[in-house]
Amino acid sequence: MTDNKNILPQNALSEKDLIDYVNNNLSAEKRHAIELQMAENNFMNDAVEGLEQFTNKQQIQEYVHELNHQLKKQTHKKRIRKHKRKLKEQDWIIIAAIILLLLSVTAYLLIQRID
Repeated sequence: MTDNKNILPQNALSEKDLIDYVNNNLSAEKRHAIELQMAENNFMNDAVEGLEQFTNKQQIQEYVHELNHQLKKQTHKKRIRKHKRKLKEQDWIIIAAIILLLLSVTAYLLIQRID
């Protein structure tokens, strides 16, 4: 299974670096490196633009936490549904096998009586 913690490309910046960039807590060198990545990567550019739209920078961490929580709930529900679906499919296979066995035994007994 893939790593669910990091959906960004391999050369992408960490969440902390992006937040520090938005809060102006980085050196000029680091800011320049981030701006270069933003110019090359539309996804990174959109991420920074989205972070800059927050008026209260403290809300960013709360929002990230909320999104992660909702994502975990949704994936957990999907996993449970998938597991239940597997069990139902197995039940049908077992029922079909039993019916085939019963039909085979019944056919055998009928053929033995006719002879």
